[in-house]
Amino acid sequence: MAEKVKMAEGAKCACEAANIGLYACSGASNVGQMANQVAVELTKQGKGRMMCTAGIGGRIPGIMKSTEGADVIVAIDGCSLNCTKQSLELAGFTVGTHVVLTELGVAKNKHLDVDANEVSEILVKLEKSLGI
Repeated sequence: MAEKVKMAEGAKCACEAANIGLYACSGASNVGQMANQVAVELTKQGKGRMMCTAGIGGRIPGIMKSTEGADVIVAIDGCSLNCTKQSLELAGFTVGTHVVLTELGVAKNKHLDVDANEVSEILVKLEKSLGI
């Protein structure tokens, strides 16, 4: 899995491998949705590239290849169930960094709304822990 994926010159896709592959939970809770939003924001800031966690679970060939090309795999889970990390590991990938939002002080609830202030606070903590 250490081999880089080579694409034809000029070829691009939304799931193209990046140095830092960001895989997020998007579960049915506030922390699941927040994990997803955090990955979106880190991608927008150019601090990694959000990749498709569902595609890992489905073993989609192109997504698996893109994941093989990532230098570092970051799993962002909402809670201690660690669904994202476990999905990646069951597919044979090594998670370089694992973040659990409830361990960063976010209380889990069943609401799907994401508080923008909480996302900002989590981003600051994540950036420090990831060194980005």
